[in-house]
Amino acid sequence: MGSLDLQSIASEPVLVLGLAAFALLLTALPWSFWALSNGRSSSGVRSLLALANLLLTAQLVLRWWQSGHFPISNLYESLCFLAWACTLTQLLVERQWPSPLVSASATPMGLGCIAFASFALPDQLQQASPLVPALRSSWLVMHVSVIMVSYAALLVGSLLSVAVLVTDRGQQLELRSSSIGTGAFRRAVAISGHDSSVALQTSPELQLSSLDFSRSEQLDSLSYRTITVGFLLLTVGIISGAVWANEAWGSWWSWDPKETWALICWLVYAAYLHTRLSRGWQGRRPAMVASLGLVVIVVCYIGVNLLGIGLHSYGWFFGS
Repeated sequence: MGSLDLQSIASEPVLVLGLAAFALLLTALPWSFWALSNGRSSSGVRSLLALANLLLTAQLVLRWWQSGHFPISNLYESLCFLAWACTLTQLLVERQWPSPLVSASATPMGLGCIAFASFALPDQLQQASPLVPALRSSWLVMHVSVIMVSYAALLVGSLLSVAVLVTDRGQQLELRSSSIGTGAFRRAVAISGHDSSVALQTSPELQLSSLDFSRSEQLDSLSYRTITVGFLLLTVGIISGAVWANEAWGSWWSWDPKETWALICWLVYAAYLHTRLSRGWQGRRPAMVASLGLVVIVVCYIGVNLLGIGLHSYGWFFGS
């Protein structure tokens, strides 16, 4: 957070809210690992996560009110928005499967975003500033917010895929249904009679019985669904960005570094979905592709931004 002292922190309620959210997430992370190791419920972790999300919501609303524009115009604001989106995505995932394994996998992303925003960025980048002319458009909320929410969904989904790689490594993973279903299997039961073999051949009774997912199967299913949502949002974000670029710069696509890496990110996750839908891959092999996507997003969002090159270098470390 640079060289801010306690008095300057107290005078900035936006920073205070960010630090409070950081403290809650920092508490939730070891608690989730403790709950995972003891096989306990993670309801307390979810409560901390929900409270952190509310604080981040209040932080963004307050920053919006102070600056007079949507709070996503520089690296500090976008990191806070990404932390908010990651915690919200994690809460939605845990609503489907309330497991400490999800908290242990996904909490580090939201914690890392708010920690980087609060402690790594220079003081001048944490302050609100007027929008540059290119960002004074109604497309700002549409394009940037959708892109950031898509990043959050893809990041959380990829972290769940990483968890697939490290859990139940000795178990054969196979989903008995589609990757987005609840899973089931059919078994034939012979009808009792004088000649059971004939009865089985001519009139088998098929019963549909529910089948519980293992931890790896549940993680794989949740990862697939989360990445699918993130991929669709990323597609919408790239299309809206092309329309905005045409209005602002007169071209739909300029091969700006940010645009290029966003396209690479889209292609990686398109390959992930292709392997699942067309090739029928499940479990560890698509999880490796999603893990590659995690690296690509980090390069696209943080790496390109820190260099501050291209048309998207607004408010970064070395941007003009």
